[in-house]
Amino acid sequence: MNQQIEQMKELSDRLRAASKAYYQEDREIMSNLEYDRLYDELQRLEQETGIVLAGSPTVTVGYEAQESLPKERHESPMLSLGKTKERAELVEFAGGQEVLVSWKLDGLTVVLTYRDGELSKAVTRGNGEIGEVITNNARVFQNIPLRIAYRGELILRGEAVITYSEFEKINREIGDADARYKNPRNLCSGSVRQLNNEITANRHVRFYAFALVKADGVDFGNLRSNQFEWLRGQGFETVEYRRAAAADVDAAVTWFAEKIQTYDVPSDGLVLTYNDIAYGQSLGRTAKFPRDSIAFKWEDETCETVLREIEWSPSRTGLINPVAIFDPVELEGTTVSRASVHNLSIMKALQLGIGDTVTVYKANMIIPQIAENLTRSGRLEIPKTCPACGGPAVIRSENDAETLFCANEQCSAKKIKSFTLFVSRDALNIEGLSEATLEKLIARGYIHTYADMFHLSDFRDEIVEMEGFGEKSCANLLQSIENARHTTLPRLIYGLGIPNIGTANARLLSRFCGYDLAKLRESTADELASIEGLGDVIAAAVSAYFSDPQNRQALDALLAELTLEKPQEDAAPQSFAGRTFVITGSVEHFANRSELKAYIEERGGKVAGSVSKKTDYLINNDTASASSKNKKARELGIPVLSEEDFLALASGAPAAPQA
Repeated sequence: MNQQIEQMKELSDRLRAASKAYYQEDREIMSNLEYDRLYDELQRLEQETGIVLAGSPTVTVGYEAQESLPKERHESPMLSLGKTKERAELVEFAGGQEVLVSWKLDGLTVVLTYRDGELSKAVTRGNGEIGEVITNNARVFQNIPLRIAYRGELILRGEAVITYSEFEKINREIGDADARYKNPRNLCSGSVRQLNNEITANRHVRFYAFALVKADGVDFGNLRSNQFEWLRGQGFETVEYRRAAAADVDAAVTWFAEKIQTYDVPSDGLVLTYNDIAYGQSLGRTAKFPRDSIAFKWEDETCETVLREIEWSPSRTGLINPVAIFDPVELEGTTVSRASVHNLSIMKALQLGIGDTVTVYKANMIIPQIAENLTRSGRLEIPKTCPACGGPAVIRSENDAETLFCANEQCSAKKIKSFTLFVSRDALNIEGLSEATLEKLIARGYIHTYADMFHLSDFRDEIVEMEGFGEKSCANLLQSIENARHTTLPRLIYGLGIPNIGTANARLLSRFCGYDLAKLRESTADELASIEGLGDVIAAAVSAYFSDPQNRQALDALLAELTLEKPQEDAAPQSFAGRTFVITGSVEHFANRSELKAYIEERGGKVAGSVSKKTDYLINNDTASASSKNKKARELGIPVLSEEDFLALASGAPAAPQA
């Protein structure tokens, strides 16, 4: 059976590669005759074994979005394991029994249920009693069988994970270092619990079984190792394991310790389980742990270093977080020089002082932490003012923990969302200024107003030394800032964050004033309300924004940094004036949906995110789909247009909307 499964995996890989080359890359790597031959062979093996693996070209798993993830109680509680970091305890645990030593994978635990050979249900561990139902997402995991040969009820537990190589690939595709995911476990957890399983599929989640809960009528010879081999015969991948007597446990642990250096699947330790099923079950359990298994956690690597600075980092909530800066040390293969101290209570408990000798480690081999302060001088002053705005900093006590807050409601750190909008793609388009990077720069006092962003070159030497930066990334950021000095009035208006002013309304306002900002700033609410499609409420908000003395002062400072380029006369006819569109699905005649949106807005139309009574047209190339937007449009009598219908409408020809 295992040999046939390997054949099926190889055939699936070859067929998928051929399809991708033909349909996505416009090239052929095998003839149609060869493709059909391999396809027929795969189908024959699937019928012979009764197993269909995930991703098989013989089946299509559709993408589907859900409103929420329902919760469900597990048939039996999922207990945590007792833990140790001492090898001697593992030897003592084994005693006179044979044990299985296997990886303790670091992902999200999932329970799968199969009925009549089909995947019936997938539920996350949750709190051990109640988990979330993620069946829709499990169907697009990379390596679970969608159909198995066993026809009874099968329940098994395993770990959903994202490999390090896949994690790094996903992060490489995210240009901004600060927007990247912190570790594979967090990425996996978010991927498994998505409401749209297309996102899950694109994250390449894998599943490794580690326990068989139920498979009535199968004789496993009272051995857990036989359960693992049987699961492999059904098409599952299981955690890697080694059988060991007490005398062999230390050698088995050493084998895993050496392998983890290059192992691609995240693991935070090992698990020992008695191979004798009946013996393990006879031991029962404590209130918290089963007695048939124990977890072994790797010893945390610690390094001694010297505390050089406490950086006080304000956030959008007003919280001012202490961050320890220390001499760089190597931990778990990376260089570390900073660690969050979390709050004043922890800082005081450690009795931190500049120049103290501290030991640091990575919690779960990931997050830098201070383990101990060896000198405990306590020579550390708590700031009285916020480093971002200079406003008063006050100490608050919540849940028995002291924290430092900025009391200034106008603190620039609290305006992070407005700064993030200002640098976004549809506004000033400054690449390299993510929300996380902006927070760091604001915390250091480099940015207080929009205009300050155009003077970050004054802090070039400091930025180069910041975490996540270097010579190249800093140079790229400063060049992007220089490029942003030449912009357009619609981009500027949108970037100011005036309530209810999106890109479409920013264009309307620009056309109204003839691309003369001075005229717009002096326009009354009544004059603005005369703009077709704007309305009294939005007009009042625009007028109020430009009338506010603080806004006027900030805008004057910003204009001194910018050159507003006047566009040529609008070449596009305003054929969509007063009409609202909704776009869904993929597009073919435009590079992406953003380009289609811009096309509509250039012609005076608006693009909304959801179908409502105010919608005039829904654009969806799959006009016959049963999607929620199509259904809503039909209920409201709104035409559903393909791109061809839409382009005909744009040219003035009668469109052929689908009913």
